[in-house]
Amino acid sequence: MSSPLLFIIACLIWGSTFFAITLQLGEVAPAVSVVYRFALASAVLFAWCAARGDRLLLPWRAQRWMLLQGAATFAVSYICTYTSEQYLVSGVVAVLFALMVFWNPIFNRIAFGSALGWRTWAAGGVAICGITLLFFHSIADAWRELRAGGNGHFLLGLMLAVTATLASSVGNVVVVKVREQSDNVLLTMAWSMLWGTLLVALWVVVSGQHFGLPTTARYYGGLLWLSLLGSVIAFAAYFTLIHRIGSDKAVYIGVVTPVISVLLSIQLEHYRPGAIEWIGMVLCLSSVAWALQPNSSTTANT
Repeated sequence: MSSPLLFIIACLIWGSTFFAITLQLGEVAPAVSVVYRFALASAVLFAWCAARGDRLLLPWRAQRWMLLQGAATFAVSYICTYTSEQYLVSGVVAVLFALMVFWNPIFNRIAFGSALGWRTWAAGGVAICGITLLFFHSIADAWRELRAGGNGHFLLGLMLAVTATLASSVGNVVVVKVREQSDNVLLTMAWSMLWGTLLVALWVVVSGQHFGLPTTARYYGGLLWLSLLGSVIAFAAYFTLIHRIGSDKAVYIGVVTPVISVLLSIQLEHYRPGAIEWIGMVLCLSSVAWALQPNSSTTANT
């Protein structure tokens, strides 16, 4: 499958998942929902690999990197994401994930000594400006509420969401080390999700939370969507893109995702963006197109 098609698939699916997460809030603790989501996703991936005849066991030198990836990507990031959406609207959380445009190159610089090109910073700056305009009114309203003596939940949600973006970027760096140990994307995803599931389950037990069975079709519909498409299909596309084009470019999925979230809100939640929001969407998409263009020197050598 071509890289542009993988990019589009991941954007379309993840554009819906921030809203789908809200379908799982309220009946059980957020961490419990994370356990259910990735337990199902990892089981599907292991079954897929077994059906292909893959050898499921991997040596510890590979497992240690998948444990780290599971802790960052599928444990810390998603506990923070789910919990933050108790305090922030899903669109604002999606906006904050655009910060990965900056976190990824910085962490790649720290881990691998990768150069930070001017286009990365420039396109990232344009993207953040677009994201800010896209959700300007929502963020401004929340800030006014806090200044008026509100309960501070917005600030807590903001800190949790930013932590989620940092954890996801750490996971993106670890993906590179995982691929050095095995090029089987589906199998390494299965193990990473399993490790993440076990770590979150341990957190649920230690923190005194309780596993319960939800009762609504709404919850289970969200679970299936998030597990099968949002986790299995979208992450497979995303990690494949990281291998092909690098995490600094693949991360721009997180810039397009909020735009799609808004478009879905127009249809499903009767959201009506104004001129500022539309300008923000144009800036977001333009920054992605610019960042994904090959360098002129690279083009000349091909």
